[in-house]
Amino acid sequence: MRRVERRPDAVVDPDVWPATVPAVAHLLAHGLDLPAGVTFLVGENGAGKSTLVEAVAELLGIPPEGGSTAHRAGADRGRGSDRSGLAEVLRVVRGAGGRGRQGFFLRAETAHRFVTYLEDAGARGDGPPAPHPLHRLSHGEQFTEVLATQRWTGSAGIVLLDEPESAMSFRNHLALAGTLAATARRGTQVLCATHSPLLTALPGALVLQLDEDGIHRAEWEDLDVVHHWRFFLDAPERYLRRVLPPS
Repeated sequence: MRRVERRPDAVVDPDVWPATVPAVAHLLAHGLDLPAGVTFLVGENGAGKSTLVEAVAELLGIPPEGGSTAHRAGADRGRGSDRSGLAEVLRVVRGAGGRGRQGFFLRAETAHRFVTYLEDAGARGDGPPAPHPLHRLSHGEQFTEVLATQRWTGSAGIVLLDEPESAMSFRNHLALAGTLAATARRGTQVLCATHSPLLTALPGALVLQLDEDGIHRAEWEDLDVVHHWRFFLDAPERYLRRVLPPS
């Protein structure tokens, strides 16, 4: 996938969500180029990160709850009225070559249902069986198991992730960074929405900041999330005194 852009015939009301989100408005006006390798989308809650990743998944034929073009987890229980509808006005521009058209999407907020699907599909023979029951693992271990093996992601040309770090310890954060680097090295494209300063430090990754100015490339050192965590860890009391009730 080389680029995501507005369909020429699409009718969009700029005063109706999600077009009111600056990052979405930027995408509709200018499109979004997605290079090979790993691309991170960063920004505050509500900046449009998940909305963009979900739209790309739907454009590739993946249910918004997660899954792949090969096994459509959640296809029979879609999210209905809370979908943004953004995919309906977009199109994908594909580049020459690549690893094929299959995609894989893992999102944190629906991971429990997705893991249940993977276990059920493996038991029925509709998908690759897990080496051990995924629900016996912690939430973070489930994510690590699914992403670190090629059992489900190996044939994907693009892997889409929505805040995969939400369930992970620091050690598994590091492991995930290594997994993303290995995934990109195999020729798989990665698009990941994240709040993690650790993941976005991945060498060679493209980091896109989503904010009130739209979408723009950013260096790791200049990211708001890096500044905030750095200052907080240096002196937690400077932040906590703003939110803690008076003693």
